[in-house]
Amino acid sequence: MAVKRVKTTKLDIIKCAAEFFFEYGYAGTSPRMISDALDLSTGNITYYFPSKEHLLAVFVEMLCEYQWKMMEEEAQEGVSSILAVCLELTTMAAVCEQDPIAKEFYLSSYSSPLCLDIIRRNDAERNKKVFKDYCPEWSDEQFAEAEVLVSGIEYATLMTAGDPVSLETRISGALNNILSIYNVPEEVRARMLRKVFALNYRSISKRMMRKFKEYIKETNEQALELAQQKKGAIQ
Repeated sequence: MAVKRVKTTKLDIIKCAAEFFFEYGYAGTSPRMISDALDLSTGNITYYFPSKEHLLAVFVEMLCEYQWKMMEEEAQEGVSSILAVCLELTTMAAVCEQDPIAKEFYLSSYSSPLCLDIIRRNDAERNKKVFKDYCPEWSDEQFAEAEVLVSGIEYATLMTAGDPVSLETRISGALNNILSIYNVPEEVRARMLRKVFALNYRSISKRMMRKFKEYIKETNEQALELAQQKKGAIQ
């Protein structure tokens, strides 16, 4: 006998939104499209997610964690690597040049106050570990202030992807400014830039976005399966 599927509305919404965001883009997806696909009212959507921005925030949280883990693995310099910081922005800029939907996803994330707060808090906490040797006397507030500047540089770099100025030129300027904010010496900055540009960052950027989409799908499916099992056990 077939097992009747139990409704797990919030997880269903997240799963559907992920599919739509990466097929039609963030701007091209509306709550009505999600509600129609799931045969729900828009009220069901807004009950769990008051706005489309709140749905985007779910994926930004996931991206912050997943993207950093992958950058550390690609950089191969251990935990909290400065090279991983450089590679992260480089791959984001590269994928924005190659994939319009990915570019819209990143720019929407940096344009959203809710998502930008997630990015800034996540990166400030991470950068306390990455740059502790260069900022030994900095307070948490100083790291938070630095991230306000850094996130602005990152947004400007991603927004101008595709301009006549080469990617390497734009990335060099952005990374030099970011590392300078954290008091990284010029010789170290130069070494990090040589290393990051020696990597096949365009290939890494494509792989990163592909694997992130797979990660979202797998994570959602596992969460849905677990929710079904729990509800089935209760019933």
